[in-house]
Amino acid sequence: MYKDATPEEIELTMQQSWKAFHAYRKLSLKQRAAFMKAIAAEIENLGDELLKVTGEETNLPEARLRNERARTMFQLTSYADACEKGDWLEARIDTAIPDRNPPKPDIRKMLVPLGPVVVFGASNFPYAYSTAGGDTACALAAGCPVIVKAHPAHPRTSEMVASAILKAAQRTNMPEGIFAHVYGAGTAVGEALIKHPFTKAVGFTGSYTGGKQLFDWANQRKEPIPVFAEMSSINPVFLLPEKLKQSAADVAKMYAGSITLGVGQFCTNPGLIIGLESEGLQTFIQALGEEIKKIAPATMLHPGIFKNYVERRANSLSQAEVETIAVSEAEPQLNQGAPTIASASGEAFLNNPVLHQEVFGPYSLVIRCKDMTEMITVVNHLEGQLTATMMATETDIRYHDELMEAVKNICGRFILNSVPTGVEVCLSMHHGGPFPSTTDSRFTSVGADGIKRFARPVAFQNWPDALLPDELKSNNPLGIWRTVNNELTR
Repeated sequence: MYKDATPEEIELTMQQSWKAFHAYRKLSLKQRAAFMKAIAAEIENLGDELLKVTGEETNLPEARLRNERARTMFQLTSYADACEKGDWLEARIDTAIPDRNPPKPDIRKMLVPLGPVVVFGASNFPYAYSTAGGDTACALAAGCPVIVKAHPAHPRTSEMVASAILKAAQRTNMPEGIFAHVYGAGTAVGEALIKHPFTKAVGFTGSYTGGKQLFDWANQRKEPIPVFAEMSSINPVFLLPEKLKQSAADVAKMYAGSITLGVGQFCTNPGLIIGLESEGLQTFIQALGEEIKKIAPATMLHPGIFKNYVERRANSLSQAEVETIAVSEAEPQLNQGAPTIASASGEAFLNNPVLHQEVFGPYSLVIRCKDMTEMITVVNHLEGQLTATMMATETDIRYHDELMEAVKNICGRFILNSVPTGVEVCLSMHHGGPFPSTTDSRFTSVGADGIKRFARPVAFQNWPDALLPDELKSNNPLGIWRTVNNELTR
C-alpha cells in the first residue's frame, strides 16, 4: 500500500518546498502561529479514529495515546504562541554613533529561517515526535517548510496526521509545498532527502545507528547541514548513602515504575542505577527486585523493537559477573517485554563496554561501587546522556561536590530525587545532551527554545529603517522584547 518515494517524486517535493520557503519566510509571525494552531485543531478533528488506527499500529493503550495527542496539540499551540511573541528571534540593536572616531555603524541582528527541514518520524512517539511533533512545530515556527519521512512502523497514523497538516495549510492560505509527506521503508529515501541541496536541516529521534548515519550523510554533502538527532541514552541514576538510609524501599518502588513505564520504551528510561556497596544499597536492590517481579510483561511497539530488546537483554545478562536480580513472574507472550533487573560490580562495569550499551525496554542494571572514588571513575567512563539523576539528601550533595561536577559534565538534564521519565514541555526544559545522546548538546528538542535549531543569525548594517524587517524597526511595530544598546526593552 505504501511505496517508497521515487527519485523523481523526491526531486519534485524538494523543488516545491524550496519555492514555498521563499514565500513562507516572508509571512508574519502571527500568520505562522495561526497555521500551527490550525494544525492542532485539525488533529483534534480526526477524533477517535486516529486513536484507533494508532493503537492498531503501535500496541499503545488508548489512555497513553490520548495523553500524547493532547501533548502534541499543546506543543503546536504553545510553540505558536512563542513564535508570535518573538523572544526566540534574539533581536539585538546597536544604534549608530556617527561622531565617534571611527564612526560606529548602526547594526541590528536577528534569527532568520534556514530553509526546508527534513523530519524523521519516531517509532515510540507516533504523535509527539513524529509527523506533527516537536521538530515539525519548531521548524514551522522558525519559518521553514517541512518534509516528513513517515516512520514505517505507523504509516497510516502518519498519513492521517499529514492530511490534517495539509488541510490546515489550505485553510490558512499557506504556500503550496509548505509541508510534504514522504514514505521510505529503506535507507535510500532518507539519504536522498538529506543529500538534496535544498535541504537545510534535519530533525531525528531514534537509535544511535540511525541518527549517526543521517549525521554522516549530512556531513558528506558539498554544503554540510546541521542534523539535530536525539539518539542513545541510558540515563544513569546515582544513589547516595544518606538517601538510601532514609528511604531505600520507597526509592526502589519509584524506580520500578519508571523502568517499566511504557514498557521501558522511552529515551529517558533509567537503564543504569549506581550506588555504593552498603546495607542501604542491598535493601534497595532487594526491594526493586520484589517490585519488578510483580509487574507483568506488556506488548512492545513492534516486532523489531521486541527483537532488539530480547537480544540486547540476553547479551547483557550473559556477561561475566552480571547477576540477574529479578524478572517478571508472569510469562511473557509474543512481542511482550519482560521487566528485568540485573546487577554488577563497579569493576565489572569499567572493564566491559557491553554493560555501557542501551537496552531499549523495561531493563535496568544496578552497579555496586566499592567507594566514592570508584563511583566517580564510573561517571568519567560514561558517554553523554540526556539525563542524570541524583537520589540524595542535601548533606549527600554538599559532601560530594566532585561527583556532582562530574555528573553535570555528561548530561543535559540534571534531576534531584525524582525520575527521568516524563519530559515537561516548557521553556526551561532541556531535552538534549552531550554526544552520543544527541548530535548537538547546545539545543533542545522539547520546549520553544527548540525553534532556534532551525534558524541562523543575520546582522543588518546601516539599513534604512523603512527597509528593515519589522522585528528590527526602530518603533518596534511587533512589540517584541529586544536588546537595544545592551538593554532589554520593548
